[in-house]
Amino acid sequence: MEINKVWKSYSIQLLFALYLLVAIVASLQDLLHAQKAYLPNGLFYFEYNNYIIFKNSYFHLIEGKDLYRLFPAEQWDLYKYSPAFSLFFSLFAYFPDYIGLVLWSLLNALLVFFAILQLPAFSPQKKSWMLLFCAIELLGSIQNAQSNGLMAGLIIMAFALMEQKRYGWAAFCIVFSVYIKIFGAAAFALCLLYPSKTKMATYIIFWMLFLAIIPALAAGFSQLGILYQHWFRLLQDDHMVSQGLSLVGVLNAWFRVNVSKNEVAIAGILIFCIPLLRWKYYSIYSFRLLMLSSVLLWTIVFNHKAESPTFIISMCGIAIWYFAKSRTRGDRFLLLLSFVLTTLSVSDLCPRFVREEFIRPYRIKALMSVVIWIKVVIELMFEKFSAGDFQPKMSTDIELR
Repeated sequence: MEINKVWKSYSIQLLFALYLLVAIVASLQDLLHAQKAYLPNGLFYFEYNNYIIFKNSYFHLIEGKDLYRLFPAEQWDLYKYSPAFSLFFSLFAYFPDYIGLVLWSLLNALLVFFAILQLPAFSPQKKSWMLLFCAIELLGSIQNAQSNGLMAGLIIMAFALMEQKRYGWAAFCIVFSVYIKIFGAAAFALCLLYPSKTKMATYIIFWMLFLAIIPALAAGFSQLGILYQHWFRLLQDDHMVSQGLSLVGVLNAWFRVNVSKNEVAIAGILIFCIPLLRWKYYSIYSFRLLMLSSVLLWTIVFNHKAESPTFIISMCGIAIWYFAKSRTRGDRFLLLLSFVLTTLSVSDLCPRFVREEFIRPYRIKALMSVVIWIKVVIELMFEKFSAGDFQPKMSTDIELR
């Protein structure tokens, strides 16, 4: 296995320790932080409120409650994920918070770590740089107790599993990401790059139905139908009121134009799909890697709910883009600029005045994800790919049949 080949690397072992430390330290910060109010004179909530929302959703599910209404006495904000994700959280819900939160953080951190380790053909040195590049952004996501590390890890792991021809588990990873955040559906495009498309489609249908129905074990079929109606309505309402750190948000902040989110999303889907017309390159590993990068970036660039902690997904995409093929000095500059403007710009290393007056109002954090996604699409559309693009030469190229 790919992990066995790189695990002996000292740098990989150090980064494993770093990712463990990121998860544990972020969890302890949240656990030790004083409760806070989100509104003046409002109720006080835990710093790890997102974890509380996920945890409570499981208990609401088994108690037959509506997952998609407010529970102000228990948590701040709405639960916005699927019933399947609520059931999944039974793995954490019964633990005391000081154990459950740490386990949840470790899942988000280590799935990213092991997913990147599973990517074929990258040297331990390149994987080490990729993991180091993403570490600070991952810390920010875990400090918010969100599911973005899980999302990034599932999509990357699905790609790695398809490279190993383990299509059943790859399909599960993609489908589960959709049941967490609907934008994970972009990863279905990766399935087109591989042989055995009928088999892959069968696995996808199976997992879609399985994860849709299994919450009925806890809620019953009649209640489950009501929950899906309320979930879809919530997603529609949420889409209407939010721009987030997305392309729409950037256009509004920079040019003061109110563009239609639906029209931008449709344009984004069409542009995203154009490289798939170059079917003759499906057998080339570097082309497939760039498609994976495009998927990870697309889920942020066109996500109206994108916020600072979600950018671990796009930073993984940027890291994969950079190491997918040989790069120029200009590409290295874009990589460095991405790290500065996406990760460091919202940290304490950036002066507060700059963050408040420039970074946040102009949605600078989102800028480089947009720029790199455009560059990825241009490369996919116009560059010529060959088996020698990825050095050293490897046996990851596949035959289409």
